[in-house]
Amino acid sequence: MIPYGKHLVDEADVQSVVDVLRNQFLTQGTVVPRFEQALCDYTGARHAVAVNSATSGLHIACLAAGVSSGDVVWTVPNSFVASANCARFCGAEVDFVDIDPLTRNLAISELKNKLAEAQKNNRLPKALIVVHFAGLSCDMQQIQQLTQPFNIALIEDAAHALGGDYLGRKIGCCQFSDMTVLSFHPVKSITSAEGGAVLTNDAEMASKLTLFAKHGTTRDPNMMQGVNEGPWYYQQIELGYNYRLSDLHAALGLSQLQKLDEFIAKRRFLALRYRKKLQDLPLILPCEESYHTSAWHLYMVELTKHDRLRTYQGLHDKGIGVNVHYIPIHLQPYYQHLGFQQGDFPNAEHYYNHALTLPLFPSLTETEQDSVIETLQEVLS
Repeated sequence: MIPYGKHLVDEADVQSVVDVLRNQFLTQGTVVPRFEQALCDYTGARHAVAVNSATSGLHIACLAAGVSSGDVVWTVPNSFVASANCARFCGAEVDFVDIDPLTRNLAISELKNKLAEAQKNNRLPKALIVVHFAGLSCDMQQIQQLTQPFNIALIEDAAHALGGDYLGRKIGCCQFSDMTVLSFHPVKSITSAEGGAVLTNDAEMASKLTLFAKHGTTRDPNMMQGVNEGPWYYQQIELGYNYRLSDLHAALGLSQLQKLDEFIAKRRFLALRYRKKLQDLPLILPCEESYHTSAWHLYMVELTKHDRLRTYQGLHDKGIGVNVHYIPIHLQPYYQHLGFQQGDFPNAEHYYNHALTLPLFPSLTETEQDSVIETLQEVLS
């Protein structure tokens, strides 16, 4: 079976973890700060806070933005449920902005109309979480121009997008946002087994993120109330969580980060091969603008004539582990119980009903990719 995604771990990665195992500190040592600094060096962001998952990162990003009960947070329906759940964790309501059929990212026209309606109803969102679907950046400059007049916190869900580019800079630099959330899940651009990070250029925001990720406690005397009783002393000044990343995970992430550009180059090469070899099939391919800027976490096609379930099953039966990304969040039972229903976001629904994710990962060989293509041609014939 050729899977849709797969991590690539080499001996240097293994040795980096072994070195930590032989060290004094498995957690709260020196490796996490080094990983955080390396993420800043790579993306151009000023601050990074490493956490145990991107879901944790999205949660503390909402907390740092001041999201709470009575607020509303917007995101897109075309994502994994974590992009919306993070707002629910804070007690906020969630609403969605439909996607652009071409990029499968947040539609600027939909956002513009929804903001005008929300302003009229005095129900503007506290935060907007934009999702860089499959690794292609949303048009962050336009989104910031639309949201900035309303003082809406802008959070980039870049779980798919580390290594991608936007307007000549690395995704994660936070040039047009308050925070960017990364994922290091095994099928993402790099892996730390499980893990994530939140990037920001705001020192005060970084301090809040750190507090929320570490039980809300601090050893900084400048942040304490009353007297510092000694070097052992700490205070809890916020209600925080244990979202820390261990040094073991950070060591793997740090080693992987050194190979990130190589991984992205291979993903882009394979994506271009798909485009050249699939263009005559009855498929809608990813938009052309994405091939040299996307991080290519996923390669999705849309079926135009064929039944998706039969195609999916036919490929699996022949050893091609295709997948589907994503079931629109508003169609999940939890969100349907909150009042959302089929037909609310037609672009996301139409895309989902025709979508198929083809295998794409750095260790996928050209021979394996050709097998995927030939099998797809056979199943569609």
